[in-house]
Amino acid sequence: MTYSYKKRIYGFECDVYGHMNNASYLNLLEAARAEALIEMGLSITKMREMNLQIFIVGYEMKYLKGIDLEDIVEVKTYTTTLGRLKSSWKQEIYNGNGDLCFVAEMDAVFASEGKAKRLPPEAMEILQRSM
Repeated sequence: MTYSYKKRIYGFECDVYGHMNNASYLNLLEAARAEALIEMGLSITKMREMNLQIFIVGYEMKYLKGIDLEDIVEVKTYTTTLGRLKSSWKQEIYNGNGDLCFVAEMDAVFASEGKAKRLPPEAMEILQRSM
């Protein structure tokens, strides 16, 4: 399943050229992923109650086209692989014209108390329904 998150780009997120700053992409991806988790029924608050964490262990990012100041972007987020210990996610950012501007692929591990740990069955079930 693909989750969608829309947001306007503000001045503080841009570089001197009026394009979204490279560092701002990570914040945007994190916000979109958090919203996707909420829609899945596994919010950060719920994961904390379950003593569950998701640690990002790697990113591959491709900047395809600049995103401009005040553009309204759409981030599409979906899980590409899911295991009891690891998962992979893909996120795509589109500008207001619908052009694909950025692609990120993320690898993550599930953890508890700072150590890698297999997902409990309840969390696995929620994530499987969202694929």
